[in-house]
Amino acid sequence: MENGLLPQLQNRAQILRRDIIAMIGAAGSGHPGGSLSAADLIATLYFHLLRHRPSEPDWPDRDRFILSKGHGAPALYAALARTGYFPVKELETLRKFGSPLQGHPEKGKLPGVEASTGSLGQGISIGAGMALAGRLDGKDYRVYVLMGDGEANEGQVWEAAMFAAHYRLDHLTVILDANRQQLDGWTEEILDIEPLSEKWRAFGWHVVDIDGHDLSQILRAVDEAKGTAGKPTLILARTTKGKGVSFMENNLEFHGMAPTREQLAAALKELAG
Repeated sequence: MENGLLPQLQNRAQILRRDIIAMIGAAGSGHPGGSLSAADLIATLYFHLLRHRPSEPDWPDRDRFILSKGHGAPALYAALARTGYFPVKELETLRKFGSPLQGHPEKGKLPGVEASTGSLGQGISIGAGMALAGRLDGKDYRVYVLMGDGEANEGQVWEAAMFAAHYRLDHLTVILDANRQQLDGWTEEILDIEPLSEKWRAFGWHVVDIDGHDLSQILRAVDEAKGTAGKPTLILARTTKGKGVSFMENNLEFHGMAPTREQLAAALKELAG
């Protein structure tokens, strides 16, 4: 099954990357680097792993996905549109006045958005609360939180990590998009957060360290998380910021800068293959 699935997911991730670049280019602002680094992770979740119903966004038994790194909203919006939550045409309205596709996700503005995010560090707390609520309600849904590595500078992340481990929230999975950059610098220079695997294990989490662009590794990591009882799982996804567009990869300028018209054309040409 995996052999046939992987090309499909690779194609979906490529479509998301084209959408990301096109919508940020049209908006003239946004965060391409961190959106592109998360494209493989989000494509694998939305097109295969998540239990969800785009035609019924509030289905009580759906899996929950929280984009804690809210500035990566273009990747989430592209996935929501391409899975049928709203028309793909609306992606062109990113960051436009009156559009529900704001610079950061806002719950209630767009179907499929589970939480308002953008103030970094809050997503794991939200996800832990949802996971605990699911247990209390007798539900078997899973909760996935995608966060950034620079975001791990926030103290609230570690408070939530302790909480989730204490309550043995084994249906909570945090995916850490470790692209090694934040704002205009490298995480190791701004505030070094390594060794990440050892820190999360010390906080009581099961940790799976993977290449965040290898779809087979992503699939196996989520399967491992589902099979882990008694503790939450952190998937440490090692990624490349700006993945898929050569001149954006590991380029600090494209954390929060939209491509020029010429760069937009060049990026879309690269992603057309």
